[in-house]
Amino acid sequence: MSLETPDDLAESVRRALSRVIDPEIRKPITELDMVRSVDSNGSGSVSIAIALTIVGCPAASAIENDVRRTAEAVPGVEQVSIDVGVMTPAERTALIERLRGAKREMPFTPDSMTRVITITSGKGGVGKSTITANLAVSLARRGLTVGLVDADVHGFSIPGLLGLVPGAVDEEGEPLIVTPTRVGDMILPPIAHGVKVISIGMFVDDTQTAVAWRGPMLHRTLGQFLTDVYFGDLDVLLLDLPPGTGDIAISVGQLLPHAEVVVVTTPQPAAADVAERSGRVARQTGQSVVGVIENMAGLPQADGSVLDIFGSGGGAEVARRLSEGEDSPVPLLASVPLSIALRDGGDTGHPIVLSDDADPASRAIEQAADALVRKGRGLAGRKLGLSPR
Repeated sequence: MSLETPDDLAESVRRALSRVIDPEIRKPITELDMVRSVDSNGSGSVSIAIALTIVGCPAASAIENDVRRTAEAVPGVEQVSIDVGVMTPAERTALIERLRGAKREMPFTPDSMTRVITITSGKGGVGKSTITANLAVSLARRGLTVGLVDADVHGFSIPGLLGLVPGAVDEEGEPLIVTPTRVGDMILPPIAHGVKVISIGMFVDDTQTAVAWRGPMLHRTLGQFLTDVYFGDLDVLLLDLPPGTGDIAISVGQLLPHAEVVVVTTPQPAAADVAERSGRVARQTGQSVVGVIENMAGLPQADGSVLDIFGSGGGAEVARRLSEGEDSPVPLLASVPLSIALRDGGDTGHPIVLSDDADPASRAIEQAADALVRKGRGLAGRKLGLSPR
């Protein structure tokens, strides 16, 4: 039997509960004021009262199980009882204000510490979303905190590419949270492979539902994704843009003029011509083109040769053209070869950078991620917090 007093044991349990992380907000439940009380009766029995953010919280079972396991592991604890409640409206409002601030403001300003990178292409069918999903996971594997906005409202595909589909389970076999959770007017994004993800595909009835919206609705949706979704402190925010230079591209230029742009193309000259336009339109709104990724760059053969099904040289040509007249050249970040494993990973929701790091396509995407990390973010347009003395 423990020699601790009941108060000592309760305090030990409370300290231990600081290691329990809310799986959606990714902060300790003690920091979120979700632990209402911890009491001990002196015989090793501990009673814990917790408050979930909302009724029907999808993380309820995970949180309760983590609390129970953590408390039972504390020396001297013999029995644990947990009372699960829900925050009052006032408690919920206080939590939202503590996380996001009292005002609803878009956090990804030029002064933000978050690096914003948009992935764009001149035309569809070049594998832009597949590249984006794998890049996001690759960056998260490097220890960065990564968010991903699926801004391709009409052609959303990011949830499927990352395995955020109904019935999905994590590596431990536990059900994945695949739909956003609303806490007041704040939206908590699902998390896949360490990446916080938001997509209009998470709000429609099923994946076959078509979204037929015009410019104003598209702009409003993108604004809500950037303002109402609580991503927390991100190192990198990726946006998967729709192909072309339409409404969303213009809205991104207005809302995120400081964003960096990566252009995705295929090797064929016709695709390269169109891809160049997307980079030039981004520059017109103040964004900077930081690189080109060439996808479908050839099919490796058993004898070591490469079959250039879609031609060759398009990526290098786009990079060359976008470098003309610029102070810094635009690099070709990677040439990603055709890969059955890359396609399979998109179909199953298991990105190739996780499932097969030896595949040439996986290595090429990792090369692009390395190049983006090495480049870092420039200080242009950012306040340094310095003042003359």
